Amino acid sequence: MDSRSLNRATLARQLLLHRGDLPARDAVAHLCGLQAQEPQEPFIGLWSRVQGFAPQALDELLEQRRVVRVHLMRRTVHLLTADDVLAWRARYDTMLRQRVLGTYRRELEGVDLDELKAAGLKVMSDGVARSMRELVEALGLEPGSRPLGEMLISALLPVVQTPPRGLWRAKGGVRNVLLSKWLGRESDPLASDEALIRRYLAAFGPAAVADIRAWSGLAGLPKAVAAMRDELVTFRDERGRQLIDLPDAPRPDPETPAPVRFLPAFDNAILGYDDRSRIIDDEHRGLSVAGERVVLVDGRVAATWTVNAGTLAVSPLRRFSKADRVAVCEEGQELAAFLSDHESDRVRIDA
Repeated sequence: MDSRSLNRATLARQLLLHRGDLPARDAVAHLCGLQAQEPQEPFIGLWSRVQGFAPQALDELLEQRRVVRVHLMRRTVHLLTADDVLAWRARYDTMLRQRVLGTYRRELEGVDLDELKAAGLKVMSDGVARSMRELVEALGLEPGSRPLGEMLISALLPVVQTPPRGLWRAKGGVRNVLLSKWLGRESDPLASDEALIRRYLAAFGPAAVADIRAWSGLAGLPKAVAAMRDELVTFRDERGRQLIDLPDAPRPDPETPAPVRFLPAFDNAILGYDDRSRIIDDEHRGLSVAGERVVLVDGRVAATWTVNAGTLAVSPLRRFSKADRVAVCEEGQELAAFLSDHESDRVRIDA
């Protein structure tokens, strides 16, 4: 499959080729979650993907505890359905620990992590939402013990971030409560890698095993892929990598027109791959990890966008044709209307 074929398959799976006619909760589930360390960005991601999306729909899901904010893929904050968090959280335990240790190995040397976890669970078992600092203080640790707090909140304890964090136009610090207390259910300790891989391919495929690992952060996936070979189809990309996919998943004609789409910071349509060349040029790859909001033109990253003083400004990364400029302005105006009374009411293309 050439890059354009992969691009159109990605757009179709990511609900970016045509906006999906489905509830917001189903879109979050289909996408295997949305990256959400910037609390307002998932609203933009869903607006670009779901017909008639209204922010109140996501607010209600968070308040009804049907969608939650957690540290999961790559130890970054994601917005996921309650069902998916319960199904997947236990599988991520080892990876989450390793990621925190990779950052604070020296500071955490000699710490008994199992003992620390038990102490944290005892404190948090009352169901009270706490900030990381409050948890550290409740454990009688030094107030500056950030490595211990990070290990507890993003790895050892299965917690969710409670509203108002993550609500539309709301400001609120991070407060955490045990997943089991928030949802009234325990996590599934027997999560299936095969099921996770199928879900990934439905939202991101075709993809290489390295792409699945880059998205999830998990090790040990090749064994599961090998066990699934008979139910998958395979391709080669232009770089010679073997790609796997679900047989009946959409792979549109590469000449299918792709509409302009505005993506939020850290969108998984880009970050969900090891090789991101299907959607962004290598020379611009750094934009995807720097928190830049980007614009897709003909299915590829072609500009960045910002909001300042009531103006949505688009900065092209290449020369736009007249038709491109018109399409970007039209979609930008729609986004400006969505953000009105919050961020923007005008659109400007800077070059």
